[in-house]
Amino acid sequence: MAVEQSLFGFLTVMNKQHILKLFAGLVAVSGILAASLSIADQQSPLDVEVAPRQYTFSWMFTESGTMKPRGGTTSGPEVQLDRRTSEAFANLQAPNLDVKDRDRRAILAMAGDYRTSFDFIETVGFTEGYQPRAPYQSWGTERVYVVANEPEFVSLQHIIVMHFLDEDGFESEAMVVKHWRQDWQYEDAEVHAFQGRGAFVRRALDQASRKGAWSQTVYQVDDSPRYEAVGRWVHAPGVSYWQSEDRRRPLPRREFSVRNDYQALYGSHRITITPAGWAQEEDALKLVLDENNRPSSSQPYLAREAGLSRYDRVLDYDFSAGDEYWQDTGAFWSRVRHYWDAVYKAESEFSFVKSVEGVPMFMALFGMAGEEFESEADMDEAIAALLASYVTITPLTAGLDLKR
Repeated sequence: MAVEQSLFGFLTVMNKQHILKLFAGLVAVSGILAASLSIADQQSPLDVEVAPRQYTFSWMFTESGTMKPRGGTTSGPEVQLDRRTSEAFANLQAPNLDVKDRDRRAILAMAGDYRTSFDFIETVGFTEGYQPRAPYQSWGTERVYVVANEPEFVSLQHIIVMHFLDEDGFESEAMVVKHWRQDWQYEDAEVHAFQGRGAFVRRALDQASRKGAWSQTVYQVDDSPRYEAVGRWVHAPGVSYWQSEDRRRPLPRREFSVRNDYQALYGSHRITITPAGWAQEEDALKLVLDENNRPSSSQPYLAREAGLSRYDRVLDYDFSAGDEYWQDTGAFWSRVRHYWDAVYKAESEFSFVKSVEGVPMFMALFGMAGEEFESEADMDEAIAALLASYVTITPLTAGLDLKR
């Protein structure tokens, strides 16, 4: 594949199979997670009828129907939850561990097979005449792989594996989508803080901020950076959780695909390891930025949002299609990670755009992941040429208050 060809040309020469896979990925990443069930249809793995779900913050006096959750509505086969205490959790609770080792065990306990659920709802509005937006709900199935396991660094890759059920109850072939990645670094010396509109800037951490802390860097499905936060693990008998500091975060697809009235989330999240999985709680303000990525002087915040993502361990779910995908494309994605590692090390400021010539970055990279390359050098050259259209290494900001 000629590295100088246009993105449009790149897509036109891709074979039909790759196009279909990309379309399936686009659907899934857009929030229509394949195993999602409508509220009325959902049943437990034991076929016990489940009452319609309600939120703790349910806006009980809003007009009926206006707060119906949006999100995935397709059906998938039932899954069997593993409610036993996992070996990873038992290892985490072992006595006489040093603090860093216990931290590492907590991070590694997030690997495994899960039914995932995602719930987000606005809880407080700040604008005159505020009306809450419809909440978001979805769920799916994914395997979390350990990509790197070093004394002071752990990398975890999430891969979605879905099976659809049609109206006659027939199960489709597995649909596989590379999902997000999380990298954990002990006592990180610096972070790249998200500013807004795809811009990032390096910020050094002082010794007090670093001591005993872990940074969590979250990456998009295409391995481009999403946000980086710093926090510390807290352990007690039966409980282990990590609490981040407040940070700006880009809008997730569930938001930027339906609205454009704010430019960033500002908040924190907490990860808690449980005997049968883990959960991530989020508390974020919806932040309006001006053209210089500074908070709007007239109305900086629109609303506060609460989020809860649950990862419940499952038994006997067929993730083999995800294993095969990762086996086939892992070398390619390692070189994409290498590209971003080089940007992080070399550049104090950079930015990127999600789409060029109508082609999203993730779609272009997903297609390239299925190509064959003669050497690692050829792969690096092709990745760099493609991402050069999306990534800009130019100082865009100066003297900003990165904490807000």
